Order: sequence, then C-alpha cells, then structure tokens
Amino acid sequence: MKTPCEIVVWYVLPTIRREIAKEMVDTYHMKQADVGRIFGVTDAAISQYLKKKRGGSTLIEESRHYPEFLEEVKRSAKLIVEEKSDMSVEMCRICKFIKTVGLLAEIYTETTHLPAPSCAWGKDDDSCIVPQ
Repeated sequence: MKTPCEIVVWYVLPTIRREIAKEMVDTYHMKQADVGRIFGVTDAAISQYLKKKRGGSTLIEESRHYPEFLEEVKRSAKLIVEEKSDMSVEMCRICKFIKTVGLLAEIYTETTHLPAPSCAWGKDDDSCIVPQ
C-alpha cells in the first residue's frame, strides 16, 4: 500500500519541477543550466523535464484543478526568478495547495483504490492513518 507521501514523491514533485522549469525557460527565457542550478540538478535533467521525459502526471494534467495548479506554478516561478523565494519554499507551498484543493486525495484514491487518509486532504492533524 502506498502512503500519501509516496504519491507526492512519484507524481506531485516531478510535475511541479517540470512545470516550474518550463515556466522559467519559456516565460523568463532562462537557460537550462541556470534553471538546473536553482533546482540542484544538471541541465540534462532540465532538458528531460522540458521534453516531458521526466516529470509530469496525467493524473494532475487531466484534473479539474490543473488550471489552478498552473497558476500556482507561475506564481512560484516568478517569485523564484525575482529571488523573493526559493525552490524548496515554493515546492512546499504548491504541495500544500495540492492537498488543500483535494488533488492529492484524488490521486491517492485513483492509484490505490482506497479512500484517502486525512493527511492527503491537508488536515492539520499529524495522523496519516488510512481508513479501513
């Protein structure tokens, strides 16, 4: 059984990285090497994100929340480029957004065929107990 944290690692974080990289290159005309330095990865990894060989999830891209997700990505990319925030803060902020709107719970249920635990909904409690 997968935990919500595993869902985040496999589906959410790579998609966030890919979309932020795309925004930085397309909108802010940054070089892949510069984006790679911000991300702490090689420019080859950024190239893979841009070519959709790395990152991306149809579960997110086909979600009704995808347009809102992209707006959050644009906001994050702008803040990072303007050096008003950093990658780790923005990754956490978008991840929290994904929980708050229920997208993580949707992905969890879709991939596990189980009801999502409260932590997948961004509840403040520390429990992550899967309902049985």
